[in-house]
Amino acid sequence: MRSTLEPLGRDALGEEALTALVRTITGDPAAVPGAVRVEPVDYPIGTPSTESLHRVFGTTTRDVNWSCFVKKFQSVVHWPMIDRLPADFRRLFIHNLPWQLEIAVHRSAVAELLPEGLRLPVAYRIDVYDDDRATLWMENVVQAWGPWPIERFERAAYLLGRLSARRRPDRVQPFLPRDHVTTPGVGLRFYADGRILRTALPALADRQTWRHPMLSAAVCNLGDHALRDDLLELGERVPAVLDALDALPQCYQHGDASPQNLLVPYDSPDEFVVIDWGFDCPQAVGFDLGQLLIGLAHAGELAPEALPAVHKVILKAFQDGLQVDGMQVPEDEVLYGYLGSLLVRAAFTALPLELFGKTDASLELFEQRVQLTRAIVDLVSPVV
Repeated sequence: MRSTLEPLGRDALGEEALTALVRTITGDPAAVPGAVRVEPVDYPIGTPSTESLHRVFGTTTRDVNWSCFVKKFQSVVHWPMIDRLPADFRRLFIHNLPWQLEIAVHRSAVAELLPEGLRLPVAYRIDVYDDDRATLWMENVVQAWGPWPIERFERAAYLLGRLSARRRPDRVQPFLPRDHVTTPGVGLRFYADGRILRTALPALADRQTWRHPMLSAAVCNLGDHALRDDLLELGERVPAVLDALDALPQCYQHGDASPQNLLVPYDSPDEFVVIDWGFDCPQAVGFDLGQLLIGLAHAGELAPEALPAVHKVILKAFQDGLQVDGMQVPEDEVLYGYLGSLLVRAAFTALPLELFGKTDASLELFEQRVQLTRAIVDLVSPVV
């Protein structure tokens, strides 16, 4: 039995621990594990603090099926790409990225704050190791198949608004208390300094970037020759936008509320199972709407031309959610918090420059991302 768990490395549970896990999952105090198999999750890992993702499937000796999702976390000191960062920024990155955040979420009381319709996945087992690594064994959510209808975006935005209102800084604390973490916008500023001002904007300013065959062809095919100048002009606004965001009403929010992190169970399609929290600090009200808007488009699962319709419904629904839980915020402030955050989070990084020279790059992808970038630019430009 143990050999079948070998893909999990040191998390390959022994017989006693596996039996306890299976009894927790099945709710049967007499369950005995039978056959077990481990499958790696076919999903690109974009977060340095995620080491690996697996699903474990099994049966009991009474032919009861069970499964769980195994997510391994690591300090970014273990990230294979860490040495590519400049030394001064590397130290800050290691210090500031809260790799234990999802563990802290499951050990917190946030489940009691979630409005009806949002819930955490069930956590079956948590292992934390001395070398700044941890493993979370949790519910394997079988998701509803198919694209998100507009009503699902609307409901998600409403519930995220309610969550934001319930997590105002005067009511809750960060999941992982750290130096300066309660400062408004500190997480977005750190992201902007490292990812945008040091990396993305210099690359976008370099005309050689736009001469790359894939990007050049995509821009020419779509006739969007103004995109570079529009992005650079917006880049000049980033410092002022960050200041304006910090002056808005603040909330602890989900932090990475893309549809990919709001799992819809196939047997409960009006419910969202909330995973992969981020930005454990106060952010401008409306922050969560940006990732909700573009998450599926960034993954190629929603056409960029659909974004204006989604934008319209999620803005109103989010504000309705705020009001239900007693947070009155003018629409223009929610709109700025939402689109100002979207500008910094996504406008300068939607183009897949990381795929230059890669064999899996395609003209279709570059065209789709040029369209996505244009859609973001056109949404944020009149507001910020």
